[in-house]
Amino acid sequence: MAGGVGVRGPRGGGTKVGGGFSSSSSLKLNKLKLLLLLLLLVPTMFLLLFFITTGSLLYRVNTAPYPVQISSTNTPYNNHLLHAYVARTFLALKSDPLKTRLDLLFKQGNDHLSLVNAYAAYARRLKLENMKQVRIFTDQARNYTELMNKPEYRALMDTNDMIDEETLRQFEKEVKERIKVTRQLIADAKESFDNQLKIQKLKDTIFAVNDQLTRAKKQGAFASLIAAKSIPKSIHCLSMRLMEERISQPEKYIDKGDPPPQWEDPKLYHYAIFSDNVIAASVVVNSAVKNAKEPWKHVFHVVTDKMNLAAMQVWFKMRSLNGSHVEVKAVEDYKFLNSSYVPVLRQLESANLQRFYFENKLENATKDAPNMKFRNPKYLSMLNHLRFYLPEMYPKLHRILFLDDDVVVQKDLTGLWEIDMEGKVNGAVETCFGSFHRYDKYMNFSHPLIKARFNPKACGWAYGMNFFHLDAWRREKCTEEYHYWQNLNENRTLWKLGTLPPGLITYYKTTKPLDKSWHVLGLGYNPSISMDEIRNAAVVHFNGNMKPWLDIGMNQYRDIWTKYVDYDMEFVQMCNFGH
Repeated sequence: MAGGVGVRGPRGGGTKVGGGFSSSSSLKLNKLKLLLLLLLLVPTMFLLLFFITTGSLLYRVNTAPYPVQISSTNTPYNNHLLHAYVARTFLALKSDPLKTRLDLLFKQGNDHLSLVNAYAAYARRLKLENMKQVRIFTDQARNYTELMNKPEYRALMDTNDMIDEETLRQFEKEVKERIKVTRQLIADAKESFDNQLKIQKLKDTIFAVNDQLTRAKKQGAFASLIAAKSIPKSIHCLSMRLMEERISQPEKYIDKGDPPPQWEDPKLYHYAIFSDNVIAASVVVNSAVKNAKEPWKHVFHVVTDKMNLAAMQVWFKMRSLNGSHVEVKAVEDYKFLNSSYVPVLRQLESANLQRFYFENKLENATKDAPNMKFRNPKYLSMLNHLRFYLPEMYPKLHRILFLDDDVVVQKDLTGLWEIDMEGKVNGAVETCFGSFHRYDKYMNFSHPLIKARFNPKACGWAYGMNFFHLDAWRREKCTEEYHYWQNLNENRTLWKLGTLPPGLITYYKTTKPLDKSWHVLGLGYNPSISMDEIRNAAVVHFNGNMKPWLDIGMNQYRDIWTKYVDYDMEFVQMCNFGH
């Protein structure tokens, strides 16, 4: 074969191609064209998708309430606006940052407006005091409404133009200021709406007020104790004037000869009065004498301390008492009353007991506030405990009436000597009613000795006017009984201090109750005693801190006492005793 190369074509026939190319070369060329076509088509499709998306975004943005109006004039300024708008659209993904800030501010404002309206409605429903919370939250809601309705701020939402950043910044500042105020108001008012918080605050307030009340009571009690136990200037003046009289004229007041036989005559009516207060003792004697049917049959045994002995002697020497008899002595005149015989005098030598009594300061007193009145040293004074030694002080007498120096006698008391004592030692008015003034109020029934010997519900009685049958006293050996219990109570474990608890113990089951009209108590602390009850009483008792000779005495009862003060005496006038 001349001039040609035979090429086997594909199965099924062959073709002869001139120039040396076969059909396989043509196929490769077609594949290459197809690849180039695909390479051109894919970017074209992506570009088309890009323009479609852009057109869609442009269309949607253009329908917003604030479209950007761009003139069709092809100017550099218009081109700049279009470029800025499209750039902002793509970067913000269809959101305008200024518009977003504006929407957020309006949303925050509306949210806090709703919040203050809700608090105002709740406060209105609770009917809080003076509706203060309602007014506060209503005013704050009005502030929000006025702020968001300002024309310049309302225009930001309504305009289709570009948002003015300066106005937006001012709006943002005012909104944030109001939000800050609102949050502070809500924080301050939360306790008015949070029940648990209100309950806890109420508990804290009650605890704090109770603590203040306790401290005030202790301080008030201590101040009252000082006022009650202090010596008024007028009484001190009277004692000094009487003492001066005694010193200037000693021969006038010296007792000459033997004591009058009436002092030891058991057929007469004898009274025991133990006091260091001249004016108080004089009122007791004067009131008893003026109301006695036969005053010359009445004998008054006045015992005082050595300091006031001269003043007492001068007073009763100078006064005419309608023929009645007055014996004035000092505690020191009774020689048997010494520390080897009297437990109280022996206990007074104890350093601990002296510290307990005589360091009578506020910090000490408030440690035992309920019994603070017993911390006064007078409760260890022998004048206060002489009542337990009457048979030995007056050995020839059979009966004697004990009177405190803060009582006033309003009737003849000789009827007491006619009472059948039924072998009892002590005639006294009982003070118990209900659970008050029972033995368990005066003694420590957790102590086995007290618990074993006494009934905690036994009725208590009052000191102040006590009629003692001295023969029965000697028979029952009451003074020895008193010594026994007083020695046991040296550490104050059986009862708190004072003379009533040992009296209740000493005369347990040997006390005869008297009719209540013989002795009415409470004029030194109770302002609500019936005046009929007072008028019907044989003896009224100013027990308590508000003694009638003190400034703190109760005015409604003061006249009962003052009408027996001898204002005609020159020394009383010199010391300015008020009527």
